[in-house]
Formats: sequence, C-alpha cells, structure tokens
Amino acid sequence: MLTDHRAYATIPAADMARAKTWYRDKLGLTPAMEDDMGCMYKVGGGTSFLLYPTPNAGKAPNTLLSFTTDDVEAEVRDLRQHGVMFEDYDMPGLKTVDGIATMGKFHAAWFKDSEGNILAVGDEPN
Repeated sequence: MLTDHRAYATIPAADMARAKTWYRDKLGLTPAMEDDMGCMYKVGGGTSFLLYPTPNAGKAPNTLLSFTTDDVEAEVRDLRQHGVMFEDYDMPGLKTVDGIATMGKFHAAWFKDSEGNILAVGDEPN
C-alpha cells in the first residue's frame, strides 16, 4: 500500500528560532519551505525532513533522523569543527570510540540538536 510513497522524518522543536539557528550554523541547512506548521529541509537524494513546533521536543530516547555518508570519520570531524558535540555510548553491543561506533561493517555517530533530539550520521545500510 505505501511501498511507492515518499517518506520524510518529523523533528520536534520547542523553540523554532533556536532550532533553525542550530540547524543552519551546525549542519549548514536552510529551510526549503517555511510556514506556521514548521520548516521543511531538503537534503540529499531528494529526501527531506520537517522541523515543527511542539513542547514535546527532546523527549524521544531514540534516533529520530540519520544522515548517510561514505566517510563517517570525516563527517564527524567536519561537524565537530562546527560545534556539534557527539554522544558517547558504552553498552552491550554498542560502544563508541572518539564518538564513533563500529557495528560490523557499519559505523555511526550520534549527536543532539538544540532541542535535545537525537540525530546520527552513519553508513547507509543497503
């Protein structure tokens, strides 16, 4: 039924002005569209995500959005130069070293946006 439909992530923001500034300054993103419902960001490969206002931001304990890359280490270095702080994890099955986890042939690193939402950068499983 939904197999051929495009999909997009929705990211909550308690303070839209703060969040928009963070996404611009830390990730280099500007909204492609903006209205009272929020900001739509267009990213690679025709994908997008919606940043929308709500008091419920930062409450999800899981990753809300992952950006894919061919070089996780280089992406982490670049994001750090823009002030992004990476999370460290040490739990069964997941341990980060210098912010990056190796899970078999895949690598990923997690960070929080200005609203406390968990985002990631990693290899694209395909």
